[in-house]
Amino acid sequence: MPEAIAATATPTRATLIAPSPSLAACVRAYVGRSTLGADLQPLQRLNYYPATPLCGLSWYSHGECYLLPTGDDGAAPQLLPRMSFFGPQSQPTVSRNPGPAEGFMLMLMPDALHALTGVDVGALVDRSLPLHQVLDADWCAMAEAVLQADDDAARVRLIEAFIAPRWQAARQLGAVPVRSYQDWAQGLAVRALASGVGQSLRQAKRRIKAWTGQTLRQLQGRSRAEAVFFQAREAGAAGAVDWADLAAGSGYADQSHFCREARRVTGMSPEVLRRRMQEDESFWIYRIWG
Repeated sequence: MPEAIAATATPTRATLIAPSPSLAACVRAYVGRSTLGADLQPLQRLNYYPATPLCGLSWYSHGECYLLPTGDDGAAPQLLPRMSFFGPQSQPTVSRNPGPAEGFMLMLMPDALHALTGVDVGALVDRSLPLHQVLDADWCAMAEAVLQADDDAARVRLIEAFIAPRWQAARQLGAVPVRSYQDWAQGLAVRALASGVGQSLRQAKRRIKAWTGQTLRQLQGRSRAEAVFFQAREAGAAGAVDWADLAAGSGYADQSHFCREARRVTGMSPEVLRRRMQEDESFWIYRIWG
């Protein structure tokens, strides 16, 4: 039975739940979030998310959520439906709950989603859509049952009962449990080289782009940044962080290289992110992710 592996200690609730071992190469995690009963200021009702290679399904059982525009073109916030699908995000995103809300997310590896459904992940990069516009009637029926479930444990049971037999039938040869983006990116490269007819590096890169909607270089950048953030979160609890040392130990050419990657992934410098992870309610996803 999946167990919660991290949670905030605030009046709000933010929980990261690991999948069952048999789905660990398919499902990255489940995320539960509730601000019901919490006395939050308007800025605390924002939700900051990093760029991510993951795809996912999201549910709002209570309250509303607006996806804020990322550009300066004057676009209005997008009201998300109760059940929605999001593709890989190439840049950080921010959403807002105007009042108390309760939501749940299923975070899927993009190559696993492609294997399960056949959807073109590349066409879904940077998109958030009503669920029925992306997935078939069976997936939508499962999602409706999840929306009506009483708690996160029931939601996980419903999802896993639905996905498990489909993953058993569709899983790709060589897919392994995902412990970090770095491990996953390396595994993808190996699988891409070994798959199908033709094993050149160029063909392998094309397969990775088809499976994930992103290039191997983009995935490798995400994996390096994730590793540094994990180290910084641990080191930050004890005081100041030596960013130059962490960057060098994670394969970056220098600290400036890492800072540029950090801004692409999170929208801010590493030090600002570290501080906000510790102090800002709206950075809850960074605190629980692991």
